[in-house]
Amino acid sequence: QVQLVESGGGLVQPGGSLRLSCAASGNIFSLNAMGWYRQAPGKQRELVASITSGGVTNYADSIKGRFTISRGNGKNTVYLQMNSLKPEDTAVYYCNLRFFIGPGESWGQGSQVTVSS
Repeated sequence: QVQLVESGGGLVQPGGSLRLSCAASGNIFSLNAMGWYRQAPGKQRELVASITSGGVTNYADSIKGRFTISRGNGKNTVYLQMNSLKPEDTAVYYCNLRFFIGPGESWGQGSQVTVSS
């Protein structure tokens, strides 16, 4: 049984901060690289940050220096610390595997982040 549950989103003013959490149930998530994705209205889902099981991180240029991805000690919880938020960060944020072996992957409900003045 696998499950992805995102939480921590909300409404924040530009320059504010939020911390997203992802509860990932299943050995497949603890053993593999994980990523945070986001989808803004009318746009495709995009990868914004990733972290391997060994802790190596990567970030999209659009958020580099502002967001930090991390994993809990048990590797089944993934966090995204978001600082200096901008209106263009407004999107639904999802967590999932960084690499997909084949089609048919499952997605959680996501967490809405709204940055507005």
